[in-house]
Amino acid sequence: MNEVDCIVIGAGVVGLSIARAIARDREVVVIERERHAGMHTSSRNSEVIHAGIHYAPGSLKARLCVLGKDLLYRYCEVHGIGYRRCGKLTVAAGAAEEGQLKHIEANARASGVSDLQWLDGDAARSLEPELRCTLALHSPSTGIIDSHALLQCLQGDAESYGANVAFGTAVTGLRSAAQGGIEVCVDSQSSPSVRTRWIVNCAGLSAAAVAASIADFPRAHIPRMHYAKGSYFSLAGRSPFSRLIYPAPPAGGHLGVHLTLDLAGSARFGPDTQWLKHFEGAPDYAVDAQGAPAFIEAIRRYWPNVPAARLAPAYAGVRPKLSGPGEAARDFLISGPSDHGVPGVVNLFGIESPGLTACLALGDLVASMIQA
Repeated sequence: MNEVDCIVIGAGVVGLSIARAIARDREVVVIERERHAGMHTSSRNSEVIHAGIHYAPGSLKARLCVLGKDLLYRYCEVHGIGYRRCGKLTVAAGAAEEGQLKHIEANARASGVSDLQWLDGDAARSLEPELRCTLALHSPSTGIIDSHALLQCLQGDAESYGANVAFGTAVTGLRSAAQGGIEVCVDSQSSPSVRTRWIVNCAGLSAAAVAASIADFPRAHIPRMHYAKGSYFSLAGRSPFSRLIYPAPPAGGHLGVHLTLDLAGSARFGPDTQWLKHFEGAPDYAVDAQGAPAFIEAIRRYWPNVPAARLAPAYAGVRPKLSGPGEAARDFLISGPSDHGVPGVVNLFGIESPGLTACLALGDLVASMIQA
């Protein structure tokens, strides 16, 4: 049986960041069932580098986002990854929504985000002439990133430290090894099992299923997961906006259908939220063109002149969530042996937004748990 010091399950941006951080001191193998890195949540999102204004002060999401944002900007500079610190306007269309923006500003300040700026409607329109709002909260440190280039760079970085990535390899079960450590069973004929001292379950959409496959793992420490599909529509031609535009968020922890940009200047809108009643195997990433009217209605809240004929279905992603419909958003859940009592196992659940922004900070945090 082959042996390795640590196995990371999942080669998304967080899994690769964790492998990169651990590989500086330990032997690491990353196991990924897909043929390429980050084929699900990591590459099917808005590609936004978040400032950290929406998350509960003191939460993992807030702390790791604020820290991870700065780490990620520096990482992009050092490694030549495409990004732009374009800024974001969160906008209100009336007195009720202005109150929501004031709550967001107070929340951001409590989380350590101190660079927000208030703009009245005229000042906001001087920056974005197509925009309609009565008040805007400007976040200048929000940006966008080429997530695919980030994935490639993280993989190369991890491998440069000695990590190995096994693509096309699925975990079929985990159990305590007779000689100590954990035996990881995989669907590989050349090496059907590997013994390791540490398992980091960073499998994203499949994290709960991986945890459930660990023999004798306490089920009380596997949370109930919810899965929200989010579709995006793209705008043909160049966007008239140079900043991200977010409406005042509706209730339920969702940020609404917002306008984001790619590095070429094209706009896309999303995501909406479609709760999946059943989730097994590969997600259905098809975007229903019949959803366009709902998108247009949402966009007209802040862009009245949106040209409906220029909108087209783009792509979709699925977010692994710890909170369900109508429930308040929950924090990341990262649990190690001191939490669940199983030696050598670290589970990461509910790693949705701001997981991309926080990926390097998450890597350092999990590496510190392995070193402890």
